[in-house]
Amino acid sequence: MRANEKCISCIFSKQEKLVNSFQDDKKKSEYLNKVSEILNYYGCKESSPFLAEKVNDLYENYWGVSDDYSKIKQKYNSLLLEKETNLIEKIHSSSDALRECIKYVCIGNYIDFSAVEKVDDDLFEKLFLQKDNVKLDSEYDCFIKDLRNAKTLVYLTDNCGEIVLDKIFISFIQKEFSKLKITVIVRGKNVLNDATLEDAEFVGLTKIVRCVGNGNGAPGTVVKNLSKEAKKLLLEADVIISKGQGNFESLVGEGGNPYYIFLCKCDLFVKRFCLERYQSVFAKEENLKSHE
Repeated sequence: MRANEKCISCIFSKQEKLVNSFQDDKKKSEYLNKVSEILNYYGCKESSPFLAEKVNDLYENYWGVSDDYSKIKQKYNSLLLEKETNLIEKIHSSSDALRECIKYVCIGNYIDFSAVEKVDDDLFEKLFLQKDNVKLDSEYDCFIKDLRNAKTLVYLTDNCGEIVLDKIFISFIQKEFSKLKITVIVRGKNVLNDATLEDAEFVGLTKIVRCVGNGNGAPGTVVKNLSKEAKKLLLEADVIISKGQGNFESLVGEGGNPYYIFLCKCDLFVKRFCLERYQSVFAKEENLKSHE
């Protein structure tokens, strides 16, 4: 999905804020001009995650490694691991475990230090209490049917913390569809608070399913920039579960059979899906009205 002008403006504004306190005005001006060049050149043809990776590479060339999210990632991975046993018990006691899992993984997508200006732990807990507001509609029946007919499933993760909920969801899929071959694809490099192989190992996801890095540091799934292994797995999958706005922005229109799961966290998505902020989306791509 080509970057919207609001996304391009947002990327530039974030870079302005990042360098605002730096002392070298000449270098700042030069850097922001380079950022503008990237956004002007690629903005008319590439997705926001593609642009974000290009700009991040430029930032590191000028200023060194950007913010360290390791403590934030550890905090939310640990927080959700503390909830894991209780959540599994609740899901087990429900009438439809997979439906219940999807509600939780929708809510987990709130932990996003890119799209959410300030992650609020109290709001996160409130969203958990309101999980039954998550509407799955007819997409859920289609999803279950596709899983019954599938041999392979690729699961694209998004952020730290929510990867624990992904793990729970995957474990229930494995119980329901024991012959289904599942592979998880995580980010290939550290980017914001997105989940990497290190996070997958920390939360125990690698113990239950094969996990691979995607070979790059885009905050999404830019198909043409994936590693050979990740691209093959993705394009040959019978079903794809794609978590988060960034994966949606970069993957939509690229083929395959993806189901998108995320919360609407910015104005662009609120407007596109005619939802309120922090309402959820669970959608099969072929049922979406438009890619633009």
